Amino acid sequence: MSERTPADTLGMFAATASMPEQIAAGVEAVADTGLAAGIADPDAITSVLVLGMGGSGLVGDFLAVTAGPFMSLPVVVVKNYVPPSYVDRRTLVLAVSFSGETEETLSAASIAAERGGQMVAVCTGGRLRGLAESWGAPVLAVDPSIPMPRAGFAAMAAPVLALLEDLGFFPGASEWLARAAEQLRRRRSQLGEDPNPALRLAREIEGTIPVVYGPGGIGEVAARRWKAQFNENAKTPAFSAALPEMTHNEIAGWGSFDELTAPAFSAVQLRHDFEPPQVAATFDFLDDHLTDAVREVYEVRAGGEGPIAQIMDLMLFGDYVSLHLAALRGMDPGPIPAIAELKAALSGTGGLGA
Repeated sequence: MSERTPADTLGMFAATASMPEQIAAGVEAVADTGLAAGIADPDAITSVLVLGMGGSGLVGDFLAVTAGPFMSLPVVVVKNYVPPSYVDRRTLVLAVSFSGETEETLSAASIAAERGGQMVAVCTGGRLRGLAESWGAPVLAVDPSIPMPRAGFAAMAAPVLALLEDLGFFPGASEWLARAAEQLRRRRSQLGEDPNPALRLAREIEGTIPVVYGPGGIGEVAARRWKAQFNENAKTPAFSAALPEMTHNEIAGWGSFDELTAPAFSAVQLRHDFEPPQVAATFDFLDDHLTDAVREVYEVRAGGEGPIAQIMDLMLFGDYVSLHLAALRGMDPGPIPAIAELKAALSGTGGLGA
């Protein structure tokens, strides 16, 4: 059986591999179009609000844990129909929807615009683009040839960071993004070999339900990405949790039903250079605690210089693992029938989008 299933009808392997190029194109687009000039009153901005769902919403999580710690403005992420009540002209509102048709994002963005928020749309088109044009708001245009929102993460995230740099909120963003692209090219080369670490891990965890643990903000968001990619690409259940939070609750559940969990679950620990120093000892304890509770515990360590490079490196690695797992299971990684069916069932009621 081929590791790269011929059933990759949407070209997800190729789209995933284009992450470094997506970064470069996104940064270049912001520089060439001078989008920062479209923000009416940047001096009035005192907070940043990111609206989005699914793969688009992950852009907000990414922004909060990479740019957020270095910005003097608070970053809030909302994945719902209604924005916070404080939104006004002092709020930079980034409405992120790959398709431009995500009902939750359209709703929250419309309310934010009515309240005077300084709007920016990130999308390939759709109703969100039309709304942005009616508000006189700038649009960060995303390449519509990217097959699915989750394959266009970097195409949405990179221009957002570049815009924040141009506005003076996140100096140095373009340099950190360049370093990230460099690391992703190295990782892509490694993962293009046969065999490679992502393929080996996919073979190891095949037949189990993966639970992904990540320390600190970077690890937590990367783990959430892995979980979602297992769900959508490999069509398999998966779960994620953050350290140290899971040591205050989830850890208590392991060890009670080893006869059920040991053959059914595997654990993946994501490590990076920016994790809280205290979690090293926690991982040592967790290794021992999970020994009899899961089939195996695996570790993946980030490479690259800086937090942006390392979180994107973990994401790319996980993307490849999920794609190889899809191939091993004979699954087409692109289409997601369950979500398509739910959208059809909810059609006209307002809900779901990309």
